[in-house]
Amino acid sequence: MSSVNLVAREVAVKIVFYGPGLSGKTSTLRKVFETVRPAHRGEMMSIATEGDRTLFFDFLPVKVERVNDCTVRLALYTVPGQVFYNATRKLVLQGADGVVFVADSQPEMMDANRESLANLEENLLEQGIRLERFPLVVQWNKRDLPTAMPVEELREALNPRAVPEFETEAVSGRGVMDALKAITRLVIQDLRAKKIVPPPRAAIPAVTTARGAKGGLEAQLNQHLVGRTPVAPAMPPVMAPRPSPSMPAIGSQHPAPLPQVAPATAPPSLTGQRPLGAVSALAPSDLFDHARAAEGAFASGDYSTCIQASLDAARRGLALAGEGTLAAQAYLLHVDGGDLLKLQTLGARTTHRVDDAAFALYVLMHIFTRLHTAGLPAPATE
Repeated sequence: MSSVNLVAREVAVKIVFYGPGLSGKTSTLRKVFETVRPAHRGEMMSIATEGDRTLFFDFLPVKVERVNDCTVRLALYTVPGQVFYNATRKLVLQGADGVVFVADSQPEMMDANRESLANLEENLLEQGIRLERFPLVVQWNKRDLPTAMPVEELREALNPRAVPEFETEAVSGRGVMDALKAITRLVIQDLRAKKIVPPPRAAIPAVTTARGAKGGLEAQLNQHLVGRTPVAPAMPPVMAPRPSPSMPAIGSQHPAPLPQVAPATAPPSLTGQRPLGAVSALAPSDLFDHARAAEGAFASGDYSTCIQASLDAARRGLALAGEGTLAAQAYLLHVDGGDLLKLQTLGARTTHRVDDAAFALYVLMHIFTRLHTAGLPAPATE
C-alpha cells in the first residue's frame, strides 16, 4: 500500500508481478535487477523451491529520484504461480498499488493464463478492488519461442480492457523495462488522482535528456540504467527505484520441500561495502545495525540468529510508538498482532527453517514501513 512522508517528500508504492507458474515473473525481476544501477537498487531476495519456482516471493527495491519534487520508491514483488500457493498470493497482493500480469505465450499455457487472471481478479475483489479500475499492465512473455501464439489471439482472450501491453522476452530483457515504465506511470497517475502524491511546492526545472528533449518520469528512470540494452532498439530503456513497501505476512502451509534461498548479489560498491538489503534499506537509523545483523544471518543460513535479531529489532521498533505492551504498541502502528505473536513463538524455538527466517524478515520490514508511515522516530529538535 502506498505511503507518503510529507516532510521528506517521499512516496512509497508496491507493484506485484502476477501470472501462472513459470511464466517468467522471477526472470523479469532478475532482468530489472541486472539493468538498474547498483547504487539505485537494493538486494533482490528470492526464495524458491527445488524446481526453481517462487515459494514465497521475490522482492526487489528500486528508486526513482523525483516525480515532481517527491522521491518515489518502488517495491517490486512476484508471487508463486501454482494454484496451491493461493494463500501466499493473497498475502503478497495485499496493499499493492499496481500489477504487471505476465502471460505465457505458449498455446498449452492458455488455460493457466486464464485461470491466473481470474484468480487475480478474485483476490483483488476480496480486498474490495475491481480489476477494471486498478493499474494493470500485461506482458506477453516468451515471444522468442517458435510456438508463441499471435498477440491478437492473446489480446482477445486476456486483455479485453486494452490495458497497456508489451511483447517481452524476460531472459534477454526485451520489453521488460518498457512494461515497468508503463506500470510506474499508471500507478503514479492513480495516486495523483487519489491525491496521495502531493503537488509540487514550486516550479521544477525541466529535465533535459542527452537528445535535448524534455524529460519527466521517463528521463528520471533512464538516468539510473546501467546502459541501453542492445536488443529491440525501438524500446527505450527505463527505470530505477527502491521502496518502503507495505509488507504482507506469511501464514499459509506449503506442501513443498525445504526451499533453497538464492539471494541475488549486487556487484560490490566503490567503497567495498555490501549494498543495502531490503530490511536495512527500510530501517530507521537507530535500528540499522540490527537490520543488517538479521540480513547477514539470513544470507549465511543462520536462521536462528536471523529470527532472534529480527525479534530484537521488532521490539525496539515497536517501542518507538511509546510506552505500553507489545500488543498495544503494535495496535498503535497497525501491525498485525497475529504476525507478532507468531514471530515471538518462532523466537522461543531452538531449530528453524528458511521459511521461518523469511517470515521474520517480512514482519520486520512491515514494522519499519509502519514506522516510516507514522513519521517515527521523530526528528531530533535542537
